[in-house]
Amino acid sequence: MKTGWGIAYGVVCGLLAAGILFLSSRPPKGDAITLLPPPTPAPLVVHVTGGVAQPGVYTIPSGSRVEDAIEAAGGLSAQASAAALNLAAFVEDGDQILVPTKPPTPAPTIPAPIAGSQASAGAIAPTPAPAATPGLININTATVEELDSLPGIGPAIAQRIIDYRTENGPFAQTEDIMNVSGIGPATFEKIKDLITVGP
Repeated sequence: MKTGWGIAYGVVCGLLAAGILFLSSRPPKGDAITLLPPPTPAPLVVHVTGGVAQPGVYTIPSGSRVEDAIEAAGGLSAQASAAALNLAAFVEDGDQILVPTKPPTPAPTIPAPIAGSQASAGAIAPTPAPAATPGLININTATVEELDSLPGIGPAIAQRIIDYRTENGPFAQTEDIMNVSGIGPATFEKIKDLITVGP
């Protein structure tokens, strides 16, 4: 009896061993899984303008910062004022990076020269009279006939001009001719481009 159970037990163990061997030797079903590399992030397109050497639209790698975008545009220009920018900030696709510029430096004001040693403190030397331009009538030296040739100036007013400069000295500027009786703004407009006070 014990021999029969031993034989049955041996047969069962043999079948189990054969089954395990059969299953382990079978090729796996289905396709093998291939691991793909992670996708490459898309580059960023940004517009860099303001105080940079070459403003324009640039393509820079993903994860770039403001400083990288400025470098792509040639770096900061001499007029740039980047103190208010966060150069370490990350850039996003489609960003516009405006680099501020310094305000223009105003031109220095040149004070008028002071007249000679006899001038009082703060006195400004008179502006020298411009040189006479060829073709213009010098109202400080012109004759009655020359003055009469000007539009709106007849012989009577021409004589008044000569009398005025005799009594008051030469005209300092052409606008002073309107101090002569009979010459108003309308007449001056007609003759201002034809006269001079040069020497």
